[in-house]
Amino acid sequence: MIKKILTAAVLVLLSVCLFGQQIADPVQIKGELKLKAENVRLYKVSEGRIVEIANTTVAKNGKFGFLFFPDYEGIYVLGTGDENQQMGNYKFYLKSGDQLDVTLTDTTYLLNGNLNSKENRIMKQWTDLTYPLFYKAICFMKIHSTYVDYFPQQEAIVAKSKTFFNGKVSGNPKFDKEIKTIMQMDLINYAVSFIGSPRTVHPKIEEYSAFYATLKTKELAVYTQAMYNYPYGMQVLSSLVWMNMEQDKVGGQGLGKAIEYVPNDTLKGDLVLEYLTQIDDYKSYKAVTDRFGKYLLTKTQKEKNISLIVPLLSYEKGSDALAFSYPDKDGNEVSFAGLSGNVVLVDVWATWCGPCRAEFPYLKQLETDIKGKPIQIVSISVDDNEDKEKWLAMIKNESLGGIQLFAGSKDNFSDYYKINAIPRFLVFDKNGKIVTVDAPRPSDPQLKELLFSEAAK
Repeated sequence: MIKKILTAAVLVLLSVCLFGQQIADPVQIKGELKLKAENVRLYKVSEGRIVEIANTTVAKNGKFGFLFFPDYEGIYVLGTGDENQQMGNYKFYLKSGDQLDVTLTDTTYLLNGNLNSKENRIMKQWTDLTYPLFYKAICFMKIHSTYVDYFPQQEAIVAKSKTFFNGKVSGNPKFDKEIKTIMQMDLINYAVSFIGSPRTVHPKIEEYSAFYATLKTKELAVYTQAMYNYPYGMQVLSSLVWMNMEQDKVGGQGLGKAIEYVPNDTLKGDLVLEYLTQIDDYKSYKAVTDRFGKYLLTKTQKEKNISLIVPLLSYEKGSDALAFSYPDKDGNEVSFAGLSGNVVLVDVWATWCGPCRAEFPYLKQLETDIKGKPIQIVSISVDDNEDKEKWLAMIKNESLGGIQLFAGSKDNFSDYYKINAIPRFLVFDKNGKIVTVDAPRPSDPQLKELLFSEAAK
């Protein structure tokens, strides 16, 4: 990303729009911390993970607070843990205008006063019911527990969960529906977390309690919603798949077998990314993406893939190029693969960039010079999305040739090639391999020499 603006504040007021309308009233959170920690973090849930949206320093008396506009109604997470932790983090249901008054301890939380919503009072009752499972499965470093004591307790709580919501009225149909999914996911989370965490004694598969026989990835991962709306959905998915493989005695057969357990292609992509985070060399990484990259479907998945692969790239001559695809000035999608057989010069630019515009005359001359040769010039705009009309106007007014593509300011091309300044010129050979990711500018005669040399091969 070429332009970045960073802001920070102790008390954060987040203004977010939902379906084009600003939510009317902010959520107010006030609390007290009863453990040693300097900061309390507020997270939203995004595609089965928690993402920090605010962070406040705790006062000397233990007090803290947040005021923010929620960008959705549903589960948020508050606590002292980071994005990869469950211990120290707690789930709350928040909507516009809610007030939350809470005390956080090292293993649970308390609701204070009478201004907390009905939804969060019910959430607290659920938290209290399942606390023994949370404590033993998630806070396992604080207590010695094995399957001998955990399994009977789990079966008893699972049985109680079937009637938990009887007689409880929140007055919020959306919550009443969502809490049932949260309850189901909590129980699954604690069950698989217990099995996967360090213990002095581990049960054999045949010693698993009855609840484990009901946990089937092939039934629970048909759709993304349950996994994506749960704060730790991706952790649960991964743990559940590998547990099912152990149950089926195919635990050593790797990612190819694991994917067979997930019926939803998008969730397959998430499982692939989880696997890719463990790889630290490009050759192995590429072997996985060549086989399973077809499951990286969403924008988030593609961005995560870029962030994982970039540290592994050497950008050496002959190494693989990014298989990009962007719309041209007429709205038609143009892919890098479609340019195969040509030497490709990529020009990364923006309408606001003076040095980029200074290269226009030299680019036009280069276009004339390469006529009849297997060379294609591709200009990729990294203008902000709201400046797309300016881009179109400049193409017309300046009579810019070549293939003009619009990537926008949050483009994966710049991320992939670590482009922090423009203009930037890159050259690729006829087979789609890197020649150089930092080529001379068109105003430098060496660029034409390089292009002609590659075209002659």
